[in-house]
Amino acid sequence: MLETMQLGRSGLGVSRLCLGTMNFGEPGRGHQGDWTLPIDEARPIFKAALDHGLFYFDCADIYGLGACERVVGELLRELVPRDQYVLSTKISGPMGSNINQGGLSRKHVMEGVDACLQRLGLDYLDQLIIHRHPHGRLHQGLTLPPIEETMEALHDVVKAGKALYLGGSTMFAWQFAELQMTAERHGWTRFVSMQNHYNLIYREEEREMNPYCASTGVALTPWSPLARGILAGSYKGSLDGGRSARSQGADRKRTEGLYLGKMDFEIAVRVVEVAEKLGYTPAQIAIAWLLSKPEVTAPVVGVSKISQLDQLVVATKITLEDDDIAYLEELYKPLENLLSFGSS
Repeated sequence: MLETMQLGRSGLGVSRLCLGTMNFGEPGRGHQGDWTLPIDEARPIFKAALDHGLFYFDCADIYGLGACERVVGELLRELVPRDQYVLSTKISGPMGSNINQGGLSRKHVMEGVDACLQRLGLDYLDQLIIHRHPHGRLHQGLTLPPIEETMEALHDVVKAGKALYLGGSTMFAWQFAELQMTAERHGWTRFVSMQNHYNLIYREEEREMNPYCASTGVALTPWSPLARGILAGSYKGSLDGGRSARSQGADRKRTEGLYLGKMDFEIAVRVVEVAEKLGYTPAQIAIAWLLSKPEVTAPVVGVSKISQLDQLVVATKITLEDDDIAYLEELYKPLENLLSFGSS
């Protein structure tokens, strides 16, 4: 069974892994539609997750343009009592062509949360995560509200009982600090978690965001812990070597925009070497490395097979020696923060 963790300085308990649900929904719908699993294929994965003690799930309105939330909500209502799982969803991505159908204006926060709850079939969210900073990449073409407007609206969502906690995702550390300080100054609800981009081949978050969160009691729940399959062996030496449906489909452009480091695949080779030496899979070693960082609470992992989930659960029990960690980290070269040119 998975270990349980406290989510930052909140009173909320979560499982050591969080199941990302981007790949569940309606095949063909949304930006990940060519590798989406329908509800009947998702159900056994959810059952296996719960059997492992994984009760923390992450969703977003933009996944499948709402289809993911409908599937996730139906499965959780079917499989487990409401007080035995933790569900986060994210808002801000454009859900339509109208300027007010995305972003983090007061109008969209209020309407977006209500729409999420309706699709999920729930009365409240355990955690509402903003899918980027109010002025971030997902908001291109949308209004850029004052951060005070966003933070007060989020606070009102919490006070209305529609979300119990707030989380942030992928922004500059100074932006996150500004949001937290704005909330504190006005007596509004602060964020208890940060879902940032962090793995063995993208470690720029170690410079500012991770230390800031560690020092202020904010839990880290990194996304893309396997670098979209690069660290799991889905690619063989280059992006042209992709073997999975995801790596060969339209989503490949997203991967190409995220992983630009010259040492990416050399680092991935070292993951394979350590895995072979210790008798594990590359994915297990990549997760074990991430969990060796004390500030990381629960990586958001995505799986399409029960066997993948089983392996990642085992990974939470692996303790890497200092020499292995040093070997995995040695080749990393500083990169330009992806947020600086808007691709993260």
